[in-house]
Amino acid sequence: MSNLSWKVVTVLAVLVVFGAVGVYPMVATRYGITRPAWLVDNGLKLGLDLKGGVHLVLRVQTDDALRIETETEMERLRETLTTNAVAVSNMVVVSPVQFRVEGVTADQDASFRQTAAEVETNYQRDSGVNGTYTFTMRPTIQQTLRDEAVVQARETIERRVNELGVTEPSIAQQGSSGDQILVQLPGVTDVNRAKEIIRSTGLLELRLVERGPESTREVFLVNGQPPSGMDVIPGPDNAGGATVYYLMRHLPIVTGRDLRSARPSLDENNRPAVSFTLNTEGARKFGNATGANIGRLLAIVLDGRAQSVATIESRITSEGRISGSFTNEEVQNLSLILRSGSLPATLTYLEERTIGPSLGADSIRAGVLASLVGLAMVVMFMLVYYRLSGVNAVVALIFNLVILLGLMAYFGAVMTLPGIAGFVLTMGIGVDSNVLIFERIKEELEAQRGVRAAINAGFSRVFWTIVDTHVAALISAAFLFQFGTGPIRGFAVTLFVGLLSNVFTSIFVSKTLFEMVLSRRRQVATLSI
Repeated sequence: MSNLSWKVVTVLAVLVVFGAVGVYPMVATRYGITRPAWLVDNGLKLGLDLKGGVHLVLRVQTDDALRIETETEMERLRETLTTNAVAVSNMVVVSPVQFRVEGVTADQDASFRQTAAEVETNYQRDSGVNGTYTFTMRPTIQQTLRDEAVVQARETIERRVNELGVTEPSIAQQGSSGDQILVQLPGVTDVNRAKEIIRSTGLLELRLVERGPESTREVFLVNGQPPSGMDVIPGPDNAGGATVYYLMRHLPIVTGRDLRSARPSLDENNRPAVSFTLNTEGARKFGNATGANIGRLLAIVLDGRAQSVATIESRITSEGRISGSFTNEEVQNLSLILRSGSLPATLTYLEERTIGPSLGADSIRAGVLASLVGLAMVVMFMLVYYRLSGVNAVVALIFNLVILLGLMAYFGAVMTLPGIAGFVLTMGIGVDSNVLIFERIKEELEAQRGVRAAINAGFSRVFWTIVDTHVAALISAAFLFQFGTGPIRGFAVTLFVGLLSNVFTSIFVSKTLFEMVLSRRRQVATLSI
């Protein structure tokens, strides 16, 4: 097989492959054509601005994560002090990164310092004044916990969104301080449900009840505050519909971090409920606690409210159930939230935009119209100015667009409205490359060189110019993708892929087309250019 034949086969193979991956699925979807199984999941996917959906920007309140860590560390210290018989009068959280211990007597000061030595790994202890010590979280630990809180929140949101069945969601960190999360959900219609599931903290705790129920929380307060190491938690409504309150230990037996799974089920009265299973460590802790507290009340607390309170009748290890006045939809949502894990901190909405499918369809029509008008004007210019050689440029341009669609579909890129703008720009860049080549060929022809020699010289001498310009544009596209968000990244992806395909079509495909035409004639005196 000749060199030209190999080139023709290569060009046709590229056209067929990328056309099957990128163009055919769109045509089949548009006209209801049955596609082969291997093409069902392929095809260019539409972004939020073209498909419709919801765009959210949330801020992670990282101070919440620091406060939880500080409260947990303080309660650990309280338990250790009680075990070692070191008495203190009070322990209180001063700020998200500080807690204070009061009432350390002089004769137990040395024992207290020794017991608190482990806390000083993450907290700086002051020198102490009159038996009062303040512990402050170290700056490096603060930053680490803040970063971990944002990453954990993003990963939790990703799991919840995936369980919602949203196709091609976009979830990314952004903002100068890195505490914002961008969430784009194409195709979502029930916006309120999506927002509620994303934002719900989903903090599950199993706590021992010390006292209760009581009709008011004031019954448990001492000088306006709950007893040390205790919390007053609202519980399920009583028979009359009024809220009751319980006094519970602040430190839970197990939390949602110890969950293995959660699923919808029914309680003993055939009402919707959520059954959960604990992991090995959670089952061990739960089994030890329930075995040692048979006859006492156990509360299942979700997001600071007791959903159910029951008496421990025997040792329980790995399984439990959350029951209450739930609807079937609430049970489905709660199971999803618990399976995906609790958020490490609360989220606040900074921005919300809802894009309807009709607006997306209008955007597609406008984008396609702009692309077609741009393509028509480019074709007219090339045919008028370069005559029959302009046909070469038009064919190469069509090849370029087919390859571009195929590559984007293959890599799973999402088409956005700025991405359509990238398509239009790619057409201009493709024609620009052909203009460089054609002008160089005209110069060679004016220098009285033969047609074949002029074509070879035109392509070879413009090659590095095209490479240089495309590399510079690729660098720009890379920076747009790296530092941009949302629509900007969509534009960068389209531009990046378009530049790569354009190098192939302007150099390889265009020259192959010239060689095919010239191969049919032995003597070529002129070239229509």
